[in-house]
Amino acid sequence: MYKKIILATILSGTLAFSGCKSNKSVASSSKSESAKSKDKESGMKSYDKVITKEAITDEGLFKVHKIDDKYFYEIPNIVLKKDMLLVSRISQIPSNLGGGYLNAGSKTNEQVVAWERFQDKILLKVKSYSEVALDSTAAIGNSVKVNNYEPTLYAFDILAVNPDSTGTVIDVTKFFSSDIPALSGLSSGLRSSYKVRNLDSDRSFINSMKSFPENIEVKQDFTYNASEPPSNGSVGSISLQMNQSMILLPAVPMEPRLNDPRVGFFTVGQIDYASAALKADQKTYIRRWKLEPKDPEANARGELVEPIKPIVYYIDPGTPENLKEYIKQGIEDWQGPFETAGFKNAIIAKDAPTMEEDPEFSPEDIRYSVVRYVASTTRNAVGPSVSDPRSGEIIESDIIWYHNHLRSYRNRYLLETGAANPSARTLDTKPEEIGEMMRQVIAHEIGHALGFPHNMAASYAYEVENYRDGDFTQENGIAASLMDYARYNYIAQPGDENIRFVRQMGPYDHYATNWGYRVIPNAATPEDEVSTLNKWILEKADDPRFKYGRQSSSFDPQSQTEAIGNDPVRASSYGIKNLKYVANNLTKWTSDKTNDYDDLEELYGEMLGVYSRYVGHVISNVGGVKEDLKKPEQSGVVYSNIDKDTQKESVEWLNKNVFDTPKWLIDKNILQNIDYAGYFETMRSTQERHLNNVLSFDRIGRLLNAETVSTDYYSAIDLFSDVQKGLFNGKASTLDIYERDLQRAYVDRLSYLMTGELQRGRGGDYYDVSQSDVRSIVRGQLKSLQSQLRSSMRGSRDTVTRFHYDDLLARIDMILNPEK
Repeated sequence: MYKKIILATILSGTLAFSGCKSNKSVASSSKSESAKSKDKESGMKSYDKVITKEAITDEGLFKVHKIDDKYFYEIPNIVLKKDMLLVSRISQIPSNLGGGYLNAGSKTNEQVVAWERFQDKILLKVKSYSEVALDSTAAIGNSVKVNNYEPTLYAFDILAVNPDSTGTVIDVTKFFSSDIPALSGLSSGLRSSYKVRNLDSDRSFINSMKSFPENIEVKQDFTYNASEPPSNGSVGSISLQMNQSMILLPAVPMEPRLNDPRVGFFTVGQIDYASAALKADQKTYIRRWKLEPKDPEANARGELVEPIKPIVYYIDPGTPENLKEYIKQGIEDWQGPFETAGFKNAIIAKDAPTMEEDPEFSPEDIRYSVVRYVASTTRNAVGPSVSDPRSGEIIESDIIWYHNHLRSYRNRYLLETGAANPSARTLDTKPEEIGEMMRQVIAHEIGHALGFPHNMAASYAYEVENYRDGDFTQENGIAASLMDYARYNYIAQPGDENIRFVRQMGPYDHYATNWGYRVIPNAATPEDEVSTLNKWILEKADDPRFKYGRQSSSFDPQSQTEAIGNDPVRASSYGIKNLKYVANNLTKWTSDKTNDYDDLEELYGEMLGVYSRYVGHVISNVGGVKEDLKKPEQSGVVYSNIDKDTQKESVEWLNKNVFDTPKWLIDKNILQNIDYAGYFETMRSTQERHLNNVLSFDRIGRLLNAETVSTDYYSAIDLFSDVQKGLFNGKASTLDIYERDLQRAYVDRLSYLMTGELQRGRGGDYYDVSQSDVRSIVRGQLKSLQSQLRSSMRGSRDTVTRFHYDDLLARIDMILNPEK
């Protein structure tokens, strides 16, 4: 009854396309008597011969009929050629499928489709809006259509026409029970990994099919024969349940908002061939929910107004009771930024309805956005969403929280804040502190689902010393945006008081929400909004708290993952000072308490990861280029090199904290209780990874490039000379195993630089290495090192060290004279 009431209500709106009685009088004229005669002549059966009295019928967007084990769609003519969104999602999944990063609720495909009639068939066509002619009257629209022919996903025979000729009947049983890649939860990569042979038709079937006013939901049970399944190997198969959601998109798309790269939003893009520009025009729109004020006039006056339709997130019924309040808080923390944008109660958290309250509720139903709680050992959380590619309107999203993710936060809380935060020095973190961490992670993922990507510049907005100021951290948190990867305050030192250690919402989140969601009165087109949107950006352009930094711009020290503070050298120095304190106390906080070494081993491994992140932040200064996204009307340049003194200071820091063996990480009390061997290899691989990162082709290329735009620059020769001095000068005549390993790694790296090429990838191949100065600089460094090693060899009385020098000389000779 609930569904029928909703159906009757929606029939009066823009989504009112169904084959229900209230529409029949309107649609009955859509088919002529001659067309009826043609249908009969084509060999179609009469309606009552196909849809018999045994049929169980569910009314909604389409009528769905079930007869025994067969399913039929009765598609109203009025919805033919209408845009629909088809979303494929995993409903139930076997253990370990996809290595732990697939789960119940994972989206596997999203596509716009339309049902079309061609003679005696109904075609399911896949549509794309990547290339369009936005001016529907432009002649070029015909060219766009014929040069972007839409593929047919499936062709159905029309079995019958309904009694008043307002719709056609097709059998969808085979379509939904076959192995159609566009609907399957198994990608080609998964099929290859698990050696999937085929779909077992005897063990695959349609589980359920439900029709609602706006959408149709189909559940399928698939079993595949596989030689190497991810779990239950003796069965030789993979079983999973898929959910297919098909929802009718609005007849009139939401008015889109043009993207500006100076504010961070996920986007959808279109190439408009009807543009007046002398080329195909790229239109990029932000992805956002459709929020319309109930009272537009009050909203225009600056008053807070509730939206007609708020954003609602339901809490997975499988969520542990003790965590629900923190999840709800994380969701509703975004009410503050939405109030900045002029909306109150714009986003709401609710418990999922019980079976008694709503027997048809399903987390996979595209009408509902759900925070899914996944019983998985994966340590992660994600916030994907589904959007209308025509306008960027977000239709639905599911936040995925993996059960073991809190373990990662507990560990990093201990490692990164334990020195200054007594509360973190335990494996049994207080529930309210764990809850606060979870609240902020959920809020972060909700941010993604609202359209916001990571803003990696937000943590660069604050001075390093501010992180030691209790009042400042309590008010401002540790980054200007919750959307940065800045989780903990690792700068604060022992004795600093009233420190906030965990991230929180920041000023940028309010600013970006206002920019993307505030209604701009009297703007009839996206272009009408541009001047206002630009004005908002310029008002904040000189304040680093409102800067957006792209995650992809890894060359920019301002946009680093997991970094905090605007001085990587100083921040990482504080971080390592704290980490040394933690290392000295790690056994006391773990194995001494548990009488077990498992946690000690886990935390020691993660401590190496934390150390490496601090190192990476400093490396970003070397060959670093600041990216400050601007329009030509703004002063200054978009790209500027990090100054010479900062780069030199950074290499000196690396020599001291990385290439001069960090022996504080080599704690026998830890190592001899967690592994039987390999201590030296762990340190060697850590140092080598950072050395190779410093001496990478793309970094060297940026240093070479600096010669063309700067007069006082840190050169590629400066880099090689400073690193080589750190590795070889001032060393004792007797080298330890770590020093020998690192020197070999350096020579091997120079060998690679003499023969390798810049790899295509995220950084691109932006220069020809063989025609650059790289080879000549490396050759010169090797010859210089040759002379130094001969002298060092003569001065050493340690046998292993002399053997080592002799080996390095032989390696260098092979590099310089490969034909010998």
